[in-house]
This record gives sequence, C-alpha cells and structure tokens, in this order.
Amino acid sequence: AVSGRAPERLATGPTAPAAPAPFAAVGGDCPAADDPEGGPAFEVIYLLEAGDEAVQRLRARLDALGDSLVVVGGDGLWNVHVHVDDAGAAVEAGVEAGRPYRIRITHFAADRLHARPEPAQRAVVVVVPGDGLGGLCAEAGATTVLARPGEPPASGELVDAIRRAHAREVVLLPNDGDLRHTAAAAAEQARAEGIRVALIPTRAAVQGIAALAVHEAGRSFDEDVVAMTAAAGATRYAELAVAERQSWTMAGICQTGDILGLIDGDVAVIGQDVPETARSVLDRMLAAGGELVTLVLGEDIPDALAETLEEHVREGYLAVDTVVYRGGHQCAPLLIGVE
Repeated sequence: AVSGRAPERLATGPTAPAAPAPFAAVGGDCPAADDPEGGPAFEVIYLLEAGDEAVQRLRARLDALGDSLVVVGGDGLWNVHVHVDDAGAAVEAGVEAGRPYRIRITHFAADRLHARPEPAQRAVVVVVPGDGLGGLCAEAGATTVLARPGEPPASGELVDAIRRAHAREVVLLPNDGDLRHTAAAAAEQARAEGIRVALIPTRAAVQGIAALAVHEAGRSFDEDVVAMTAAAGATRYAELAVAERQSWTMAGICQTGDILGLIDGDVAVIGQDVPETARSVLDRMLAAGGELVTLVLGEDIPDALAETLEEHVREGYLAVDTVVYRGGHQCAPLLIGVE
C-alpha cells in the first residue's frame, strides 16, 4: 500500500512489457448485431497520422457515421474515437485521411451479454512508467495503465482502464504533462457513458504516488479530489536522464552520455555520474524545504544508490524522511519527489 511512511523496499523482478504490434487496416463491412440497449454496436479507436485538413474531413465523415466522436491531438498525430454501426467504414475513413494504427474495435452487444456486478462507488486510474510502480499502485487499489517507453497510452486505453475500474466515480492520474489532452479526451468519453470522472493533472509518477497516498474512498468525491490535488501539487518532481546528443539546456551545453538532472521538467544539473547528479538535484530541491523524499529506482540502478542518497538526506537535512520504491522497467534511471 502507499503511505507517507517508509515501506519495505520493493523487490519486484523486472519484466519487459510486450510492445503491441500495429493492427492492419480493416476493410469491408462489419454487420451490427441487435443491441438491446440501442445505440451504435461498435466502438472504434485508433491513432492517426494525418494533416489538419484531412482530419477536418475525417471529423465530418465520422460524425455522419455515428456518435460519441472525439478527435484530439495535433502536429500530425491524432487520437480518434467514435461509436458506429459500421466499424469497417470508420477505419476506411481513417485510411483515406492518413495512416491509422493501433486500431481497436469493441463490440458493445457482446460485452452486454455478460452480467456484471454492481459498480464500486469510487476508483482511481493511474498511468505508471514502470511495472514496479504498477504493482505498488495496484496494491493500493488503483487500476493501472502502463506507459511503455516511447509509446504513451492512447485515449482509448485510458477509457478502457476507466471501464475496467467499474466504478461510478473515477479519479484519473495521467502522471505526464504530455498526456493532458489524451487524458482529457478519455475523461470526456467516460463522462458521456455516465461515469463521473475527475482528472487531476499530475505531471510525474511521484505526484501520482503522493495523490494516491491520501486517497480515501469514504469521504465525498469532491473532498477526495481536493485532497489528492493538493498532495500532488505540493510534490516537486525530478528525474535523471542520459543525454542522447550534444544540446543546449537551461544548465548549459550537455554532451552525449552526460547525466541530466531535470527538476519540474527543466534541465537544472549536468553531471558525469548518477550518484553525483542525484545528490546535486536533491540539494537544489531541498533548499526550498521538504519533509519527505521519494526515490523511484529504475531496473538497472543498484540498491546501493538508494542507500547513498538516504544517508545524504539524513546527514544534511534534519526531520526529512526518505522512502524508496523499485520502478522496474522504466525510461528514467531515477525519479525523485520532494513533499
């Protein structure tokens, strides 16, 4: 479970998440089965590479085919979601507009044949960057969506997770600033299906952990959302990354292979090794105060680094606690949160 107290260190073994293979374009007609509840029989979701003018034509085409149309994105990449009776026509419209991929078609009538239990009152859906954090959040009762390196979840995956949570009220934690439009589209679609959704714009996994730690299903939805939002907002976040090429940054010029310390999304420290850079990042963050440091280790980072950083905090900053989690297979070698 997630709490503000130091837990036993997680020792989850890393497992490589399988990368989804692109779906082939679907052609032809998909006949709709009788739907006892009315409405279109299929949900169609895909990512689309296309220009703005082609997307405008696509919107008009899909709007004529069905309802619950959501098209969000920009810069040539779009999330497309629609409910239709002719799934093949919806995909063909995407092919005419550009290159659709990661196509998902769900037959509503088939799902409705299976009786489901009464929904829970409230649930939390969390996007996590590693399988270790996925296990941690699942233990705390959250429904998780794994963000694969270089392949962020589409709005359809977030909608699926909200449905899997099977609750009347859902708090959505995207844990990535780049997912704000995708998460907003997913929340809008879930609301159209009668689910009350609150989107808390968490920008990092450590902010999601802080929000989940104060989640209480027993209080009112609004009070819970306010408390979780406050906890996330009070958590400053940082991560360590490896420079892939020479580049200008806010901290100066970095070279290929340098260790970059990013605080709140901006490069603040350029170092030569992980321990040195991590200590510098912690010092900068704790200079503004703090009571709790959260460290999330990547799969290739040894436990000795956590012990070194815990000692650094203990010796340099009185009354500041440190908790350590194993993130598993994730992009960043180290994530840092300061509350």
